[in-house]
Amino acid sequence: MRILRAQRDFVSDCRPSIAANNSLAKLHARSRLQAAAPVGGLAKRGLDITLAVLGLVLLAPLILALVIVLKLTDSGPLLYGHRRIGFGGREFRCWKFRTMVVNGDSVLEQYLRKHPAKAALWNEQRKLVDDPRVTRLGAVLRKLSLDELPQLLNVLTGEMSLVGPRPVVRAELDYYASSARHYLSARPGLSGLWQISGRSNTTYLERVQLDRFYVMNWNPWMDLRIIFMTIPAVVMSRGAH
Repeated sequence: MRILRAQRDFVSDCRPSIAANNSLAKLHARSRLQAAAPVGGLAKRGLDITLAVLGLVLLAPLILALVIVLKLTDSGPLLYGHRRIGFGGREFRCWKFRTMVVNGDSVLEQYLRKHPAKAALWNEQRKLVDDPRVTRLGAVLRKLSLDELPQLLNVLTGEMSLVGPRPVVRAELDYYASSARHYLSARPGLSGLWQISGRSNTTYLERVQLDRFYVMNWNPWMDLRIIFMTIPAVVMSRGAH
């Protein structure tokens, strides 16, 4: 990929390290001081609100249909709010339609204990191709990224942006090493360079590079281009597992 080739000089800075883990709290504090406002400022926020409201209106029939199907096929909670890290290191609940079994954490723990090779893959990429927690309907929603539609609410509340770095949990910031400060200076995105560049077909290091490249080179036209490129990427399920 052209974007990845342009960033190869960042590779050595993106590897996780013990030193980065030890200084993570200081990094969060510096991020709040250095970035008074998220990347893009008011212009980006205005675009987010406008397009998120429009998206909710246009997608309302689809969202309603998904709600009905999910409630008819599963008696568990409709939504799942996973804690992710946002701008300045603040935690927030990243909403999704629930695509996993209710006791997903214990299912994953038992599965990784029985399959050491899968555990190593999980530790490296935080992704599994055949995730044992995912339901049959959930697999379809995830493949088409329909499970992420509730994140439009996160966009409206200012916790996320339509475009930005992929939301991560706190432990994943260790993988970002010195690039964590770039991640923390932006709102996480509903879409982003990772989503249009192969998604699960990319390595975690490439994902970090993409996030860093986005933050360092942001402009409104990049956001609009990513939004338009997200549509065919989702429809064709590029890199979706």
